[in-house]
Amino acid sequence: MSVPGPWYLALAAMLFTIGAFGLLVRRNVLVMFMCVELMLNAVNLTFVTYARMLDDIGGQVVVFFVLVVAAAEVVVGLAIIVAIFRSRAEATADDISLLSG
Repeated sequence: MSVPGPWYLALAAMLFTIGAFGLLVRRNVLVMFMCVELMLNAVNLTFVTYARMLDDIGGQVVVFFVLVVAAAEVVVGLAIIVAIFRSRAEATADDISLLSG
């Protein structure tokens, strides 16, 4: 039994919508960061689905590069978030200006 491609696309659209909604609504930096990761994974799911539907490997290659960039983003983003949380117990997105010095 195989799941049809449009189901994957619908799932990716729902995941992207949840991530975008969370990014716009939440003020906690860590939750916002996880919402961006959710949106990236939704886009990756779309690329893989189209690569499978069109029988082309190009989408999977793009996903590989997106995963590499996402890994680098996690390293830098988590370092910034940890730096914010060390200076303040409750940090929001408005506290980014604290890192300026």
